[in-house]
Amino acid sequence: MKSKIILTESDIHHHLHARMHQRGISIKEIEYTISEGWNADDAKEGTIGKVFVFPYKEYWEGKYFEEKEVTVYYMYKNEKIVLLTAKAKYGKSFLKGEDKK
Repeated sequence: MKSKIILTESDIHHHLHARMHQRGISIKEIEYTISEGWNADDAKEGTIGKVFVFPYKEYWEGKYFEEKEVTVYYMYKNEKIVLLTAKAKYGKSFLKGEDKK
């Protein structure tokens, strides 16, 4: 079983908070992606990347989307998680976990 990540507002830098708002990403989605997601193939050395595809079935910026893929990049510094950025893609039929191989 994977360990559950719990973040607080103080864990999120104001720049990242603004990006989350622009991209439609919640703190709960970041927590879930880090805890349950699979490794992002494009994470740079020294950085951890996790991806998770959420069922969405809602409108984003005037268009309807079935799914939302959230990617979170972070690292650990002195045993504390440091969030770097989070991205969202909206669409459908995203490859998930083992399907990506």
